[in-house]
Amino acid sequence: MNYKAEFERIFKENITREGADRLLEWLEKTDFFIAPASTRYHCAHENGLVEHSLNVYKVMREKHFDPAVDSEESFALCGLLHDVCKAQFYKLSCRNVKNPETGRWEPQPYYTIEDEYPYGHGEKSVFLIERFLRLKPSEAVAIRWHMGGFDDSARGGSHAISQAYERYPLAVKLHLADLEATYLLEKED
Repeated sequence: MNYKAEFERIFKENITREGADRLLEWLEKTDFFIAPASTRYHCAHENGLVEHSLNVYKVMREKHFDPAVDSEESFALCGLLHDVCKAQFYKLSCRNVKNPETGRWEPQPYYTIEDEYPYGHGEKSVFLIERFLRLKPSEAVAIRWHMGGFDDSARGGSHAISQAYERYPLAVKLHLADLEATYLLEKED
């Protein structure tokens, strides 16, 4: 499957806000379309980030879209770009692993993290997107809190996540879609 082509098609069909074209051009200059989504948890392979982004968008769209209250553009922005903070985040490295069949040590590629801009996960995605286009408050909050209880602020005791979920249903929908994509669709990765 050509994840990049599918991502670009959905992006161009749904995201028409001023600056969208510049955001897509910037994504092309990063490793977004070839990067993994994680180092070892889900989609920890080349193209994993764009694959995960599409999975989140599709789950969100199929299970939570209500045309009476939801916007196609908001769903595309949140689903496709919630993890844009992972562009330029992973680096391919190599380590020696013993081959159980031959007993020889062989180089094995793996991903490491090199966060050159440690700004937080959701916060960083919002910041990067808003360099090119303005997010609505519901979109910014949804992307900021898409990690739910896995977010460092929430684990540290912040109660802002509860307020975000109470006030912005889009945030709940994005979080649920991210969970389902990560733990059900991508569990084999």
